[in-house]
Amino acid sequence: MSVKQLPETLINQIAAGEVIERPASAAKELIENAIDAGASRIEIATAGGGKTLLRVSDNGSGMGPEDLALAIRRHCTSKISASLMDIRTLGFRGEALPSIGSVAKLSVTSRRAGDASGHEISVLGGKVSPVKPAAANAGTIVEVRDLFFATPARLKFLKTERAEAGAITEVVKRMAIAFPAIRFVLSGPDRSTLEFAACGTDALARMAQVLGADFRDNAIPLDAEREGVTLTGFAGVPTFNRGNSAHQYAFVNGRPVQDKLILQAIRAAYADSVPMGRYPVAVLSLTLDPALVDVNVHPAKSDVRFRDPGLVRGLIVGGIREALARDGARAATTGAAAMMSSFRPGFSPFHRAPQASSAPWSAERSPSRPLSPGFGAMQEPAQRGFDVTAAPSARAEAVMPETAAPSRDFPLGAARAQLHENYIIAQTGDGLVIVDQHAAHERLVYEALRQSLAARSAASQMLLIPEIIDLPEEECDRLMAHAEDFAAMGLGIERFGPGAIAVRETPAILGEVNTVGLVRQLADEIAEWDQATSLSGKLDYVAATMACHGSVRSGRRLKPEEMNALLRKMEATPGSGQCNHGRPTYIELKLADIERLFGRS
Repeated sequence: MSVKQLPETLINQIAAGEVIERPASAAKELIENAIDAGASRIEIATAGGGKTLLRVSDNGSGMGPEDLALAIRRHCTSKISASLMDIRTLGFRGEALPSIGSVAKLSVTSRRAGDASGHEISVLGGKVSPVKPAAANAGTIVEVRDLFFATPARLKFLKTERAEAGAITEVVKRMAIAFPAIRFVLSGPDRSTLEFAACGTDALARMAQVLGADFRDNAIPLDAEREGVTLTGFAGVPTFNRGNSAHQYAFVNGRPVQDKLILQAIRAAYADSVPMGRYPVAVLSLTLDPALVDVNVHPAKSDVRFRDPGLVRGLIVGGIREALARDGARAATTGAAAMMSSFRPGFSPFHRAPQASSAPWSAERSPSRPLSPGFGAMQEPAQRGFDVTAAPSARAEAVMPETAAPSRDFPLGAARAQLHENYIIAQTGDGLVIVDQHAAHERLVYEALRQSLAARSAASQMLLIPEIIDLPEEECDRLMAHAEDFAAMGLGIERFGPGAIAVRETPAILGEVNTVGLVRQLADEIAEWDQATSLSGKLDYVAATMACHGSVRSGRRLKPEEMNALLRKMEATPGSGQCNHGRPTYIELKLADIERLFGRS
């Protein structure tokens, strides 16, 4: 079989398969061209999810007739000349327009600001029509109709019109965040109009437009630099999280990217503060010498390769963790909103449905029941006398003396009461705070264990009689393989025969702890982790496990001074706004919120 030169049209269609995967890919390329042309206003219109129509209009520099003739030819571009080492524009490959024109009906109409009239060129499935004069405003209009009509097999792999329209929306959102000074308008018969007004240099205002107004109140600024690489942007507090990673945006030298290294670094930075299955909200911008990053990995230009990936990953993880330690102790403001929405206006316990009031009240069925293991043994209220000792959930002794008056120096205020032996009510200067005592103390213990682990000097307490724990021999082997790591956190273990472990010391910070339960859980976790990696990368999770076993349990009655001590410790501890599992440790209600509940505002 002899070798033959492929026709130019077929070459373009093959290339288009890499550059234009779906309507959103075409939208991305056209919007990038508009931005590179210096546009301050970009309008995108779609129909049929972009398959029937995709039109991008801008007020950029425009093109003359000779530029139009070259723009639809492969590898013709105004962005670079000879080197790929100094790319400072979004586009540079010169493939977008010819790729689109080879598989769709393409028309480009453009006029430079100083020209008397504009010009238009059309491409139909790879066949180019001559440039002709056309009426046009300054700028460029690119219209794509019947995408993939020339390669109908490609249409079978597209998703529904709604899904394709949603993908275009995501492209516009990423571009809008990257360029807050540009006004974006997205419209069409297949969608509601979406407009992002220009915000000048106020990047956070644009992020609030895209991510919602709540992001502004729950965002922590990032500003870190290491060896010429700069990280800026905003990271959401850990309790301000979402069910997927769609609210994580990354930019490299202004280019929107979806790079695995960056996403993994974000996940690592929040590893001990966001619950499993939840994702933090973050907008990261990396700035570095273009020679240190390769944006030519794939024609879509969404993946990049860094010269020093370890440096970039360390900068992201360290920068986010430093910001969280500095300003991440607060809980998300959405917690108060969720709490407010749970109050039903006009609710009265005297207007319940008859069937609801016919069943006697049960402590075990109460949604506010304490979570302590022995709670099921509590007596029903009807079986005991009415006194403060028997009804600690409503005790008045928790009211603080004058010395504990709320102060603006104490963000979490002064403790006033304890409800259901788990929730501390504290009065602040302008509202109140509800604290989950178990979750809060769990976080405090965890942070203390992490510090001890870093210093390799955790205090331990010797057991008078060692605790002997029977385990399968293979689990004993796994535990002993990491005995030194446990000792660094104050847990001293020794082998006691082939199928048992002797615990001689426990971390002092845990106080009384269920040693058997702790060691068995650690053995289970190590069995899972050792299949993929060593425990050295998982010691934070070990600390979290220990903290959970050694925290103040729900159902424990605290004295006023203990409650206030817990509040002060929370204020001084980084990340205390959420527990080790990512749940909020407290919810704050402003006085204005409380007054609104009573219709006073």
